[in-house]
This record gives sequence, structure tokens and C-alpha cells, in this order.
Amino acid sequence: MAFSGKNISKVTAGRSHSAAWATSADTSSGLGESEPFSTVPAQYTALHGIPNHRLRDRLLLLNNFSNLIYSSWRLFNLQPNSSDLGTVNSGEKCITSSAMRSILSPRVFTLPLVRTIGKTMVQGKNYGPQIVVKRIAIGGKKRPKTIFSQISSQVVKLKPADLRLPARAWKVKLIGEGADDAGGVFDDTITEMCQELQSDVSDLLIPTPNSLNDIGYNRDRYLLNPNLSDEEHMQQFKFLGILLGVAVRTKKPLDLHLAPAIWKLLAGLSLTPEDIEETDVLYMSSIRGIRDIDEQGVNEHNFHEVIPITCFESQSSDGQYVPILPGGKNMPLTFHNRKEYVERALLYRMNEFYKQAEAVRSGMASIIPLPILSFYTAERLEQLVCGIPEISVSLLKQVARYREIEEGHRLIQWLWETIECFTNAERILFLRFVCGRSRLPVNLTDIGQRLQIIRVDKDEDTLPTSQTCFFQLRIPNYSSQAVMAEKLRYAILNCRSIDMDNYMLTRNTDNTMEVEEEDDSIQS
Repeated sequence: MAFSGKNISKVTAGRSHSAAWATSADTSSGLGESEPFSTVPAQYTALHGIPNHRLRDRLLLLNNFSNLIYSSWRLFNLQPNSSDLGTVNSGEKCITSSAMRSILSPRVFTLPLVRTIGKTMVQGKNYGPQIVVKRIAIGGKKRPKTIFSQISSQVVKLKPADLRLPARAWKVKLIGEGADDAGGVFDDTITEMCQELQSDVSDLLIPTPNSLNDIGYNRDRYLLNPNLSDEEHMQQFKFLGILLGVAVRTKKPLDLHLAPAIWKLLAGLSLTPEDIEETDVLYMSSIRGIRDIDEQGVNEHNFHEVIPITCFESQSSDGQYVPILPGGKNMPLTFHNRKEYVERALLYRMNEFYKQAEAVRSGMASIIPLPILSFYTAERLEQLVCGIPEISVSLLKQVARYREIEEGHRLIQWLWETIECFTNAERILFLRFVCGRSRLPVNLTDIGQRLQIIRVDKDEDTLPTSQTCFFQLRIPNYSSQAVMAEKLRYAILNCRSIDMDNYMLTRNTDNTMEVEEEDDSIQS
């Protein structure tokens, strides 16, 4: 027998696999056998001076608590309403509180999410419904609408169950372009939508006040536009939620820089004044100044000489002055009611994105199990949706496969040395060049395709090419690393088109009459 003399204690077999264990399964928590650490890391200042055995006891307690929640999470109402919180089940809200989420072991929320997504996945399909997108003007017609608005207007009308696929939630048909969507077009249009959302062509997101004032944290982040609440924009916010859900389900991260406060709302948590300060430090400074103005010697007689605000209006996140309660424009602000004003102003700012965030969550709920997100912190949710912003060369190396060339060949060595010398911005461009995406998932196992590096028989020192649908980079022979770096940089900086074989362009040209009505419907 193959297992003879190998101390096999357990064997399992299925239709296509078998496994054998030479030792008994480890049922311990893994904590009892670990080596004790000699010092507490410097960043954990609150733990300094606490004996190791006490820290160990705390860790065991947290581990046991996570095990308890993991084994019983199905019994909890993970989205309780305030009316549901009686004396018996009021602890459910505590379990999903921000403080509690941060101490849970990742498996408490990771495994239930993975299993639920698996059970609700559409099987037997490579892609969902077809979506028509027009990126370029044809025949002197008006410039098309944004890709985001074109796709959102079509996707929100579809059945959510048809979008719960493991790879492409929809197939993109590009009008007038030479590209057939085998995955790359879908990825590329999603990347373009993220870019549109974070540019002047879309008003769905707005820069943080800290960004506009060039002060404080989160100057590179975006907020939901609190002034967009009509039906059309609510549908677009819902589609944004669908995008987030599709990113989670397909394990293809989005390059979307939402502010921490927005991720907190999407995780079902309430905002605090500290969250407001993270995006608008000047506003919080002025609010504190009004509240504590008596400490500066200001009284009821000279209050309005210092404070120009005359009524219960305050700045929203987009800089407009709005009433902070019904009839606020007719309610005068005085020295004596200033603290009520501050409370009302903070309450307004902590809830100004609520309607938009709920629309986004509605879209997410149609694609992924929203209640399980009640275990996620804002940081973990952002990582789940957006992956890691830094493109890791070592991770790319781990997922790389080589065709027509050996891993040790000088061209491969030059390639990796070139990419290692790239800035992160250039690595993002490289990633988009080869797969249409600009982010990598956190876990190696979530990368569905492997990066294929193929040596092709072309003239020496010519430009590299790629196939985004298949995560392929095709490189010819190069006379030196310097030439390779120059050609690769040129390709990733200047190539904005995909699959330019003109196959689909010919088909689209032949069928111009068939899509005439569709063209009119997606023009501005």
C-alpha cells in the first residue's frame, strides 16, 4: 500500500480527491503552546507594564468570546430596530457595536460571509445580462453620458439574482470599439467608473472639506453628496452599492477612496463628532469655538460681534448653509442658546449622509448578505471592498506563470527589477494594462486568474502587449533592461484602449442600424 509504514492515522476520500493524516488533528486553540513574548511592542502603550500571563489571559478570553459568537451568530438579529430592543434582546445591539466589532476574530465574520455568498451564487453562467456602453462619439453625435450613468440606468432595472455571479455580473458591449468582453472590458469599465466618480464629471461624490481647505486628515477621500436626493440620484447611489457588492462577490477590488465616515455608515454604524473632525477639522474647531466662547470673555452683549451666524443654520459638508432643524432659518442664535445650536449642528452633520448611505446599502443588500456586515468594522469593510492600495511586487510574483520562457530567464529578471523600480502609481498603471483593474485583493487565494507572462516572436525592442481578459503580458526580446523599462513605461502610460483587434469594431459597424435607438438613449 502507498501509505504503508507512514503512521497514517486518518484517511478521507471523495470523488476526485483523497487525504491522509500522519498525526492526530490539533484541537487546541494554538495559544497554549506559543512562545511567550519578552516585550510588548512599542505602539501598544496601554499594555506596557502588564505581566505576560495577564496579557495571555486576556487573549484567551477574547479568543473564547469570538468562538462563542461564531458558534451562535445565527441566533442573533444582526440588524435590530430600536423598537425590537427589549430587556431580553437589548444585548444584540451591543454585539454589533463599533467597540465589539474591533475585538472579534476575523473568522467570526469572514467564514459566514464566504459561505453565504457561495450558497447564493448563480451557477452555470459565465456572465450576467448584456449592458450597452458608448464611450466615444460616432458620426458627429453628442458626447455620451458618463459610463457610470449609462451602466447604472441599465443595471438597476435588472433582477438582483441575475447579478450574483462569481466573475462578471454583466457583459459589456462597447459601441464602436474593437473589444469583445471576455472579462477585460467588464474590469476596465468598472475601473473607469471609479475614476469618473472621483472626478469632476460626476457629482455623486464630493471631496472632503479637509481636501478643499488643505488641512487635516483624509484630504484624498470622498463623501456622498448630501444634496442629491431626487429619484434619479437615489438610483445611482443604489447602483454604487451594487458595485460594492459585486466587488465583494467577484473578489475584484475597487479603487474607490471613500472617507472613513462613509465606510462606517455602510457598515451600519453611527457617526460621532470625532468622525466629522476626521473630514472637516475647521468646522469642528468653529463649533467648539461657539460652544466655549464664554471662556474668551464673550458675553450676550458682544456675542454677535464675534459670531456672524444669526440663526440655526450651519454649513453642510459641501459648504452650503442649511437649516439644522425645521424652521431653523427663523430661529435666532443667541449667546444663551448657543449650546443647543452646537448640539443640533453636530446632530445634523452626523446624519446628513443617512439617506444616501441607506440607498447604497440597499444596493449592497441586493448582491451580498448585508446583516453579516454588522460584524465588520469600517476599516475591514473598506479592505473587503477595495483590497490593498499598494501593489505588492512579491504578490504579483507569487501569482505569475510563464509561457515560452523560463522563470530564470534574463527577460523575466529584468521585468521584475523594472516593476520593483516603478512607483506605486506606475504599478497601478501596469496592473490596469494587464488586467483592467487597479487594485489587488488582500488574500492571494482571492486572485481568480494568474498573471501569465508570455514571450512572443516579435521584432526586438518593440512594445509589449497584453490581453486584459486573460491577465496576460506578452513581451518580445529586449536588448537591455533599460530598453525594456522604457517600452513598458510607454505602454502603461499611453495605452488607453483594449483588445484593438477590430473584430468587434467590424461587427459594431455592420450593426450600426440595430443600435441606433440604443445610442440615442445613452446620449446626454
